[in-house]
Amino acid sequence: MNASGSFDPRLTPARPDIAAKQLEGQVQAARFVEGVLRQVVDALAPVRREPSHDALLDTEALLGEYVTIYETTGEGWAWGQLAGDGYVGWLPANALGAPGPAPTHKVSAVRTLAFPGPSIKLAPIASLPQGARVAIVDEQGSLSVTDRGGYIPSRHLAPINANRTDFVSVAEDFLGAPYLWGGKTNCGLDCSGLVQMSLTACGIDCPRDSDMQERALGTSLNADAAGQLRRGDLIFWKGHVAIARDASGIIHANAFHMAVAIEPASEAIARIRAGGSEITSVKRRS
Repeated sequence: MNASGSFDPRLTPARPDIAAKQLEGQVQAARFVEGVLRQVVDALAPVRREPSHDALLDTEALLGEYVTIYETTGEGWAWGQLAGDGYVGWLPANALGAPGPAPTHKVSAVRTLAFPGPSIKLAPIASLPQGARVAIVDEQGSLSVTDRGGYIPSRHLAPINANRTDFVSVAEDFLGAPYLWGGKTNCGLDCSGLVQMSLTACGIDCPRDSDMQERALGTSLNADAAGQLRRGDLIFWKGHVAIARDASGIIHANAFHMAVAIEPASEAIARIRAGGSEITSVKRRS
């Protein structure tokens, strides 16, 4: 529930025609249904605003992520809620499957390949993004074998509970990745996707969208804090967020560069101000 007392539709599995059973008595809907737990079986699955390939991409769900599904259409779309950050939307039903063994490892490289057998000379069967989760059942040489029969370079994996220690360095791994609204991989990501992926790699829970992040993350600094930045500070504008690398530089996924870029904070602040937006807050994690 947001500050106005209403439920945020991005995080609430409820529509006028259908809603999650646990929301009965809290929201109005024609019917309430129990959800069915599914797991993402593709490298990534788009989460869209409407059940259409042309609909707005709100976010992405990565391999191994759990999703509670409340409706599946005859056209091959599934409407549900992601377990990780609670986002609600429409996913391709064929990107989901019954839950398998619990993931034991996650992709720690910015991207890796899965092969169909114990040789890197074979044609890859999947390209997996950072944060994808897999269940490893065996090791053969330098390759780890997943429960689904994929062979992944072991050096590109980390135990599921292993965390990076500097989320800014994680963000820097994405330098040059193209800007994509709703994206969260090195094939394309947006400003809040970069923040979420970077913090999540360090074991820090992070909401999906920049307005959610502004409310949830860190402690607000005073009005002139943009001139006294520390590594890891988050700078927020309406609809945008950037990460401070040091006292004068930032990294952010942005539509000006159409990529994840590093630039002087003063230049970004001036450019965004010229476009009509002022900083709304600077947040510092303790």
